[in-house]
Formats: sequence, C-alpha cells, structure tokens
Amino acid sequence: MAMHGKYRTADATVSAHTAASVTASDSTVLPTTRALYVGVAGNVAVMMAHEDTAVTFVGVLAGSILPIQVTKVMATNTTATSIVALW
Repeated sequence: MAMHGKYRTADATVSAHTAASVTASDSTVLPTTRALYVGVAGNVAVMMAHEDTAVTFVGVLAGSILPIQVTKVMATNTTATSIVALW
C-alpha cells in the first residue's frame, strides 16, 4: 500500500484488518487509522493525519464508524467512549 507522509493514499479503500481499543490522550500518537468506531455517543476530538490542529466531531452517535485518518484521539473535548481504532 502506498504511503505519502503521515496519511494513506486513496488506494486505502479495502476493509480494516486490525482493530484496537483507544484511550483518548492528548499525547499518545497512533499509527494512522483507516477509521474510528464509536461505541458510546458523544464528541470525538482528533488530530487528523495531515493536520497540526485538533478538530472535534460533535454529537457522534453510538455505533458510528468515522472513516477518518487520524494520529491522535484527544482527551481534551472527547466525551464519547468505547472508541476503537481500525487499520
């Protein structure tokens, strides 16, 4: 799979093959994800793979899959829980 910088290219369209529970942290850097699963509703603050500023997804519903490439799930502003990173 081709990688450019810190994020995956558009050829990263196959389904996830690995998953891990995520503990929100302002300092823990994750390998760039394919997506996040949100088990319990709330806000999800993340650092997108090619950005230096956090963005908050407000009101994410329980059971949602966010097809976003992130390197951090921030503790600050994240109220959702049971988050799983997908790769």
